[in-house]
Amino acid sequence: MLKTRVITALALMALLLPSIFMLPQADWALLVAAFIGVAAWEWGALLGWQESARRTLGVATALICAAVSFAFPGAMGVGATVDVAQPWVFLFYGLAAIFWCLVMPFWLRNKWALQGGVVGLLVGAVVLLPTWLAMVQLRILGPAVLLAIFAVVWMADIAAYFSGKAFGKHKLAPTISPGKTWEGAVGAAVGVVIYGLVVRAAFSLESPALPLWVLLLLGVTAISIIGDLYESLLKRKAGIKDSSNVLPGHGGVLDRIDSLTSTLPVVALLWLLISHGAS
Repeated sequence: MLKTRVITALALMALLLPSIFMLPQADWALLVAAFIGVAAWEWGALLGWQESARRTLGVATALICAAVSFAFPGAMGVGATVDVAQPWVFLFYGLAAIFWCLVMPFWLRNKWALQGGVVGLLVGAVVLLPTWLAMVQLRILGPAVLLAIFAVVWMADIAAYFSGKAFGKHKLAPTISPGKTWEGAVGAAVGVVIYGLVVRAAFSLESPALPLWVLLLLGVTAISIIGDLYESLLKRKAGIKDSSNVLPGHGGVLDRIDSLTSTLPVVALLWLLISHGAS
């Protein structure tokens, strides 16, 4: 199992790194659209749909993302005129932020089931479409910046795992994800703050101010944990262990991006608010 996980991880990195650093922005938007299409196909399993309906959902989602990228090249960072702060972009990120920051605490507390009809589709759209947009737009800041943002979530996962193994005694959400502990969550926060301070020094960042920077890092850590817990809850309600088996040893795409779906749109919104306010 470990060998399979390592091989799959190496293959993913072999695809991800050249794509992030070498693909033209328009092609990157389409690649991420295909990636999110696979995630939408997996979302269909959480809705309890049959395979044909799941495939339709996956293809339709990928085509919608591709259509948006062609319709709004400036928002994608393509062409001579780059305009990322368009009203519909703020709407996408705003809905995602409301969902993750305000709705999700109640969802997790009440352990609501995911509805398989229109409501389930709308929730999927709020989860997946802003994630696609954020993965595209944040790359405009630079491939290294996008990778550094990904690494925030990776750091949270790694620090939570090791601190939970070493010190974990108090369950964070035992009926949703029994392996997660409060000690692991604290370890994730400490790891992300340390990583964020290193990134701040490496990129010579002066804005936002250091106290706000630390506060934002803690907030992002909390949101990443919420995203992880949410997918765990949905899989438990659907009676499945992994979202799919497209990534041997790792499960599915949703299993790999569960924390990113909650984190990236909020990070992108903060970026636009800070940069838009500064200008």
